[in-house]
Amino acid sequence: MKLQESGEMYLETIYILSRETSQVRSIDICAHLGYSKPSVSRAVKLLREEGYIKVAGDGTITLTKTGEDIAAAIYERHTVFTRMLVNLGVSHDTAEQDACRMEHAVSDESFQAIKRHLNSNH
Repeated sequence: MKLQESGEMYLETIYILSRETSQVRSIDICAHLGYSKPSVSRAVKLLREEGYIKVAGDGTITLTKTGEDIAAAIYERHTVFTRMLVNLGVSHDTAEQDACRMEHAVSDESFQAIKRHLNSNH
C-alpha cells in the first residue's frame, strides 16, 4: 500500500520524537503536530494495522523496520530541502515549512539529483 502524505508526516514525527526521547506516545505526537487526540488516535491505529508502527501496552509507539525506513527517508528529504532553501537565502522558518511540503511531492529521481548537486558544491 502506498502511504499518503499524512501517514508519512506521522512516521516522520515519530522518528523525530524517538530521536529526542526514549518513549513516544500519542500525546507527544499531538503536541508536536498540533493535531487533536482523536485524529492522532485514528492515524496511529491505521499505521499499526498497516505494519508501520507497534504500540506497546503502556501506549509507547515504536517504528517497525519498514516504518523507520520510510521515516528516515522522509526526514532526509526534509533536512536536504531545508538546507538547500536556507543556502538560497530563504529564512529558516520558511525553509522548514516549504521543505515539509516538498519532501512529499518530489520524485526519488529528482531528489537524488538535487542531493548530488548539493553534495558536489560542498
